[in-house]
Amino acid sequence: MSAAVRSVNAAPLGRVRGLARPSGIQKRPVDRIEVRDPGPKRVGLGSGVVGDAIGNKKFHGGESQAVYAFAREELDWWERELGRELPDGAAFGENVTTTGLEVDDALVGERWRVGTALLEVCRPRTPCATFAAHMGELRWMKRFAARERVGAYLAVVEAGVIEPGDPIEVVERPDHDVTVPMLFRAVMGDRDLGRHILDAEALRPSEHEWLAGRFGR
Repeated sequence: MSAAVRSVNAAPLGRVRGLARPSGIQKRPVDRIEVRDPGPKRVGLGSGVVGDAIGNKKFHGGESQAVYAFAREELDWWERELGRELPDGAAFGENVTTTGLEVDDALVGERWRVGTALLEVCRPRTPCATFAAHMGELRWMKRFAARERVGAYLAVVEAGVIEPGDPIEVVERPDHDVTVPMLFRAVMGDRDLGRHILDAEALRPSEHEWLAGRFGR
């Protein structure tokens, strides 16, 4: 199967049961999305998707978390595991639901041509309290983390428009071995792996600084 966009998803702010802060996690498929660089975390626009909301700009959004991609095949796995329907966007809050693409095999720094946009793989998603409250599953954060297939946050290198059915072409792959799951394991506390990733200089400067800070380097 060729890699393609299955759906594009966005949402305004809404309430999540059990949380005081509104969130944009409950996304719905739309006809198209316009993506652009939202600027730095905390002080920028938040989401890289025009019209999409970020509830907590301290931890979410920004240039390295501009667009979130997740594979439909992985959603299907979780449907079987949880015994419930997981609609595109509405369950995991991804902006781009893919098919035919091993999102979690992506190298950090590789670039995808999607529609008229150019996107760059930057970091994994890490489970948070908002995600756990939204899902309403027992021990959700630990279960999601244990799977280690968490999707990828992308930067917008070239602004553009993405629509369902657009092909996804990997146009550039960096010369290192650091995958999205490797970076996830490092972020979750694997210090040896974290040192390897830092030594490989696989990350954008802001991401390198973020990871180095977690390990006191």
